[in-house]
Amino acid sequence: MILDGHDPAAIHRAALALRAGELVAFPTETVYGLGADAAQDEAVHGIFKAKGRPSDHPLIVHVAAGMKGTESVSRFAQPLPPFAQALARAFWPGPLTLIVTRQPGVGAAAAGGQDTIGLRCPAHPVAQALLAACAELGVPGLAGPSANRFGRVSPTTAAHVAGEFGEGLLIVDGGPCEVGIESTIVDCSRGAPVLLRPGAITREQVERACGERLHTREELGLPDPRASGTLESHYAPAAKVRLMEAKALQTALDVLGAQAAHIAVWARAPIRSRSQRVHLRRMPDDAAATAQQLFAVLRRFDDEGAKLIWIETPPDTPEWEGVRDRLQRAAAA
Repeated sequence: MILDGHDPAAIHRAALALRAGELVAFPTETVYGLGADAAQDEAVHGIFKAKGRPSDHPLIVHVAAGMKGTESVSRFAQPLPPFAQALARAFWPGPLTLIVTRQPGVGAAAAGGQDTIGLRCPAHPVAQALLAACAELGVPGLAGPSANRFGRVSPTTAAHVAGEFGEGLLIVDGGPCEVGIESTIVDCSRGAPVLLRPGAITREQVERACGERLHTREELGLPDPRASGTLESHYAPAAKVRLMEAKALQTALDVLGAQAAHIAVWARAPIRSRSQRVHLRRMPDDAAATAQQLFAVLRRFDDEGAKLIWIETPPDTPEWEGVRDRLQRAAAA
């Protein structure tokens, strides 16, 4: 059932369902999440079951803004180091997840059994309305991975979520997601910031905000904690994805000629095909616009019956890093 996220009665209904241990899909500015009360391990296990996700692959806990959010962070996490506090001040609410040391005895299922936990304060107004309503009912935060089957394309509309899970799931509709790819993840649990997943917030922005350069696991001599969306293969449509330079892409289409079929192409360069059975779509020149469209485009190509998706390799520049990351993982499937 899809509820209007701008209706206070619908928000209250969804919050009551979450308090009762049910799953509810909700929008964020990045993608739609599949939410459960992060403090109820049994409810969180329902997320893993619904997604077909390994229970040791941790989830991100979403918290409200303001005083309620501060209380939630204190409940789930031990005191944040100064650089993590600086990042929260700079980017929350927003598309940034911080991996921090977990408070013992809370959020174990959401953390995948680790001593660390991922926290985020989303900027989407519907997400914030739901989180505030949950906090009033004693639900301190929502574990919320992307609302799709594990490893598949993330949803950026309520219709995408309904297509994944059918009519049995309560879905709060907040419209299309503005950012379109998942949050930047920074590990703050090892005494120095480490980028685990790129996103709309760039490396340069993170370093500027926290006053420290980003480190690597090799420099710290410690393994990375497990985190959402960091598996080599992820975000994959049913069709096989291949990244190609524009010249190679055009050459391949020229060789296939009019016989080319069941191929979808997403490119910034002007690409031509002599086949009517090739789906051509123009990729924006802007990284942010491409990120906003990315998952919806992959889903549309699947719906159009593509067996192969050929995508022009994104530029190797900082603003494109999040898009490159998602496409490389999709191509690894």
